[in-house]
Amino acid sequence: MKPHLIVFAALIAAFIAYNFFFKIEDDRMNTVVNIILASILFGYISFMAYSLLKKMKK
Repeated sequence: MKPHLIVFAALIAAFIAYNFFFKIEDDRMNTVVNIILASILFGYISFMAYSLLKKMKK
């Protein structure tokens, strides 16, 4: 489970770094990129939950 948390921390760090340093000037494109990054984060959360439930089942 530790590698999953490291990857999740890296994804969160990338999300924060983008919002602080690498914003796109166009508001619509910035919103699209934020939605995509947030979707990746929530998808990875669901993957971690699924793998944890799968391990608990065994």
